[in-house]
Amino acid sequence: MIEQKLETPNSHPEHGWRLSRNSPSLPEVFSSITVPKNAGFWRTLLAYVGPGLMVSVGYMDPGNWATDLAGGAQFGYLLLSVILISNLMAILLQHLALKLGIVTGRDLAQACRDHYSRPLSLLLWIMCEVAIAACDLAEVIGSAIALNLLFHIPLVVGVVITAADVLIVLFLQHRGFRYIEVLVGVIIFMIGGCFLYEILIAQPPIAAMLSGLIPSPQIVFNPSALYIAIGILGATVMPHNLYLHSSIVQTRAFEQDEPGKRSAIKFATIDSTLALFLAFFVNAAILVTAAAAFHGKGHDSVADISDAHKLLTPVLGAGSAGSSSSTLRAPWAGPSDAVRRLTDCSTRLLSSVEPTAKALAGLPSTAMSARPYGASASSRREFGAITPIRRNREGASGAASVAMAIRGAAPNNRVRSPRIGAAVLTATA
Repeated sequence: MIEQKLETPNSHPEHGWRLSRNSPSLPEVFSSITVPKNAGFWRTLLAYVGPGLMVSVGYMDPGNWATDLAGGAQFGYLLLSVILISNLMAILLQHLALKLGIVTGRDLAQACRDHYSRPLSLLLWIMCEVAIAACDLAEVIGSAIALNLLFHIPLVVGVVITAADVLIVLFLQHRGFRYIEVLVGVIIFMIGGCFLYEILIAQPPIAAMLSGLIPSPQIVFNPSALYIAIGILGATVMPHNLYLHSSIVQTRAFEQDEPGKRSAIKFATIDSTLALFLAFFVNAAILVTAAAAFHGKGHDSVADISDAHKLLTPVLGAGSAGSSSSTLRAPWAGPSDAVRRLTDCSTRLLSSVEPTAKALAGLPSTAMSARPYGASASSRREFGAITPIRRNREGASGAASVAMAIRGAAPNNRVRSPRIGAAVLTATA
């Protein structure tokens, strides 16, 4: 039920507007989410949480992934400051967009129509349609690539699936706008958890990351760095998010008087700011992972998601080649791939629980390396540390390298644990 009183088409326009306001934004969900009256801070904030998460998706699209991967691989942590500044700009712009929607009762598209002349409004409409098509192209192709990497689905089929999922979103919208917000929120937190895991595995230097948050003149004077920095800025500040946010913020049924609107702006801004800082973490995590895994290691030219997916497997271990793929790819993966991922996870667990690892692997009390992932090759051979799977010197990889990974000693040594050795020999047979 629409609680806000709207002007009729024949009524006199409000001061400062060329046309009067005659319809709400997204009528099917307008003021559909109740805001509790006289409730506490956290309960009221919970009622406003959602639009910010939906807007933050636009800051994690494939364009961001490509520029962040390229920036981290080529320049390490140098461009972290660009991501931070872009995110702060986005926070300001989204605040202005939600303020427009709450105060005027118009979304940005309606505001342009009601304020500008008809020819200018038509020009803005054409430009927005072109921008929407360009953004949708990146999203559809990016989703198809993701489905191909995770499930080996052909790109054409992935494009059809991605286009079809729009129907699911429309269905959820008619069932209730909260369903869409919950779905998007769960996906975003899954993405954040995956990148948090990869950062923990990559173990980037804290000092280098913190220094990267400080802007450096090198970004301006290095043409390649400036080129990627402009790409990061362009991929972060997305105009369609301004149109979206000014509209979906009106799904809350807040009081239409001045105190009610002030309260709505306050809580909607908190929601937007927290969600965009989550987006900043995801974008920064992409760059940090690329810097830790590729920069200075012969992979400085990595800028493609497919290449990153392939290269992260030997660099960070099979389980982190895309943390979501470790779980989702299992039914489609071959036996050797499953054994490789299972063994890699097992070795990480063993290395983190030293007494249990010593008992299972049959190592002497001083045999466990303190830093199995960062130790040198000589120390791993000397102490028999459990290390991530690596290609052995005969060039073999995959399941054949599992025994080498667990053995961790000289190539001619036998597997120390009979139980682990039997499992590996059975799986590789």
